[in-house]
Amino acid sequence: MNSITNKNERPVKILQFGEGNFLRAFVDYMVDIANEKGVYNGSVAIVQPIDFPLNPAFAEQNFNYTVLLRGKEQGQVVNDCRVVSSVSDVFSVYRDFERFLSYASCETLEAVVSNTTEAGITLDENDKFDAAPPATYPGKLTRFLFERFKAFGGDSSKGLVIYPVELIEDNGKKLRSCVLRLAEVWGLGDEFIKWVESSCMFCSTLVDRIVTGYPKTSEEQKQIADQLGYEDRLVDICEPFGLWVIEADDPARAEATLPLNKADLPVIFTDNQRPYRERKVRILNGAHTSFVPAAFIAGQDIVRDCMADADIRKFIDTCIYEEILPTLTLPKEDVAAFAAAVCERFENPFIDHALISICLNSISKWKARVLPSLLDSFKANGKLPTCLTMSFATLCAFYSTGKKTADGFTGSRTVDGAEQIYTILDSAEVIEFFAENNGADDLPVRLAAKEDFWGQDLTAIPGFSETVMKWYSVIKENGSREAMRLAVNA
Repeated sequence: MNSITNKNERPVKILQFGEGNFLRAFVDYMVDIANEKGVYNGSVAIVQPIDFPLNPAFAEQNFNYTVLLRGKEQGQVVNDCRVVSSVSDVFSVYRDFERFLSYASCETLEAVVSNTTEAGITLDENDKFDAAPPATYPGKLTRFLFERFKAFGGDSSKGLVIYPVELIEDNGKKLRSCVLRLAEVWGLGDEFIKWVESSCMFCSTLVDRIVTGYPKTSEEQKQIADQLGYEDRLVDICEPFGLWVIEADDPARAEATLPLNKADLPVIFTDNQRPYRERKVRILNGAHTSFVPAAFIAGQDIVRDCMADADIRKFIDTCIYEEILPTLTLPKEDVAAFAAAVCERFENPFIDHALISICLNSISKWKARVLPSLLDSFKANGKLPTCLTMSFATLCAFYSTGKKTADGFTGSRTVDGAEQIYTILDSAEVIEFFAENNGADDLPVRLAAKEDFWGQDLTAIPGFSETVMKWYSVIKENGSREAMRLAVNA
């Protein structure tokens, strides 16, 4: 198989593991734009990596589909569509294993992209080389790379650049480690291992885009068909915002292989993605975790509605612009622009992002998303950041009404004078802590002292216990809305 082309005669340059909504509205969408702008000339062959019937709409629509961008951008509501034609093949590795292997000898192939979920990059030393296919994604990739190594006699120029987008930190490094270990376990030889190490490059990437995918209700499906003027059984809905940070040992090679940034797409090539990951986690995720428990207790249910609530919006802005941004290392203009985009994303009129869903596993989220900003701010200023510290008290208040019931661990809030019951979802250790300690007057101090939750004893931070106890009392006596007002004014 010397070359493969689609109807536009574009050579296959990318083998993609994953036919799901995210990759089609993110990578394949970008490739289509890069093709149109003339900075790239390639198509994508998609491998369905799970043993599940393939959607017949792919073949019926000649692999074309519509991406619908819905949200806010630069102050304007966006509701645009684009027909994506960058995909030239979609097939199941379980139903057409030989076709999968045949792509290993494709002359024009340059890259591998994957999204096999967070659990996809997992080493299983019991996986089988001669299975058709191997069970795990690293197993499938190792077998594919070995077939390519054999097909081209170990030619160094036929090595591939691999761009995993699974949502785990250092995804490329972990995938590379899995492949090299399987090569050893399977006895594929030193020459193959050297080829993988020297000719193939595994990038670690950070991706950011909300993709809601195919419309869930028949009413919405009809609305979209009316908007488009045709029915698309593969239509893929996402927000306008997108970001792809690609970390590589050789950024120039990664960029030359997939030059999407040349088409003015939001793709960054770097040798260190950590400042960008920190920016995303602290601003986007940290803002969520800082305000959502307080807003939920105050009676709100949807992120967008919080942005239109004057008290909550002031609290969000103070958290982001006055307490989080000064802790970041990227240039001020970069983090400010990202923060502005985050606020627009929170205002998306097409996505009903439920606060209670964001509250899932809030303890570990606060540790990862908020605590680093609080600690850096304290270190830099010698005092606790007011709103972020208060967010610990509202986090505690969210859990404090919880109790074990027949329906699980449930809490309660009062909205318009009526009690509402909500389910609290977290790890067994967290649920057990609150089940045992709820009702204690010093609950926030007990929570802060749980080193196994935070990685340290937060009561050792000067003034932390006293401050969170003060805010906890305000919330219990006057509500989280009043606490947000006071925190902002402080």
